[in-house]
Amino acid sequence: MNRSKLLIMSAFLSAGLVAYANEEDKEKSEPEGFVFTTVKENPITSIKNQNRSGTCWSFSGNALLESELIRLGKKDADISEMFVVYHNYMDKADKYVRMHGETNFAAGGSFYDVLYVLKNYGALPEEAYKGLNYGEENHVHNEMDALSRAYVDQVIKLKNLTPVWKQGYSGIIEAYLGEVPEKFTYNGKEYTPMSYAKELGLNADDYVSITSYTHHPFYEQFVLEIPDNWRWSSSYNVPIEELNEITEYAVNNGFTVAWGSDVSEKGFSRDGLAVLPDIKGTDLTGSDAARWLGLSRDEKDKEIEKMCKTPSVELVVTQENRQKGFDNYETTDDHGMLIYGIAKDQNGSPYYMVKNSWGETGNYKGVWYASYPFFNAKTMNIVLHKDALPKKIAKKLGIK
Repeated sequence: MNRSKLLIMSAFLSAGLVAYANEEDKEKSEPEGFVFTTVKENPITSIKNQNRSGTCWSFSGNALLESELIRLGKKDADISEMFVVYHNYMDKADKYVRMHGETNFAAGGSFYDVLYVLKNYGALPEEAYKGLNYGEENHVHNEMDALSRAYVDQVIKLKNLTPVWKQGYSGIIEAYLGEVPEKFTYNGKEYTPMSYAKELGLNADDYVSITSYTHHPFYEQFVLEIPDNWRWSSSYNVPIEELNEITEYAVNNGFTVAWGSDVSEKGFSRDGLAVLPDIKGTDLTGSDAARWLGLSRDEKDKEIEKMCKTPSVELVVTQENRQKGFDNYETTDDHGMLIYGIAKDQNGSPYYMVKNSWGETGNYKGVWYASYPFFNAKTMNIVLHKDALPKKIAKKLGIK
């Protein structure tokens, strides 16, 4: 091989190596996945773990109360979730039997259940009532839920109720959760559940539920028609843009927000993300469109999962498509969490920072980042202190 050919090959090799090196440097410099920057973060208590129990409503409702205590400059409390669960299981059984079984009887509940217990039964610190009376280190309610449901169904079936049926039912719940103490000692002081709640100093009537649906008038209250709202509590109804405005305003002004949401979407991942990729808005022209149309449901789900691993175009949420999702059972009441902050991704898009109750799992150790489109589409309701409402919206709702 002559000298000129060697020089040419050398030049090509050098160019290739430079291009490869530049591409490698580019890959190193461009972050993969999501990169979040915190904009506003309010204090919360530690991440809890509901484990194998359907009690997210109690964990998230208590998380709200615990954060409220911090906001008010009071002690960093750890309130017993299972004390709340105990009283709701008891009350739910009573209502289920009175309704001849024609109402919901399951592990789920609502944020109002937490507030109702605080107002009517009080509260306990976690160390006074852990609700683990069955040899497990974490909550496992499968057996208790099955037995309690079978018991009340049989009571209804027999029709002739005895005066001790509630006593028999409470025996099941107490076998698993333990007997609720009438008095207890905490930090060297004796309390009852009501006196402990009084010392916490939280007024259950100061908290309001907000939702956004068009099958009821805006700026009025209605009973949200979801199975877990078995106490038939009411929510204020506002347009979707005001639901988001309320939440953003609350967080920016030091409040946390209990968040009920649908988490059955592919966009709600176990990695700590909640996003709503817009498949229709993605460029699927030409062969891409043909490829997409030829994919199976499982293959499409995998494509959606890929889109959820890095910032992408998200669905534009309107009042109409939000309502359609609720009416068609696409948006369901799945899970309760706590919104406590706001962050932005590397493209500047905003997300709510969310405290979950699945332990320190996922990429962010128990924290989820929920995009505004996901929040707007999949929020069932929020609960927050009435002082967290923007004044102009509070006035529209008649809240003082």
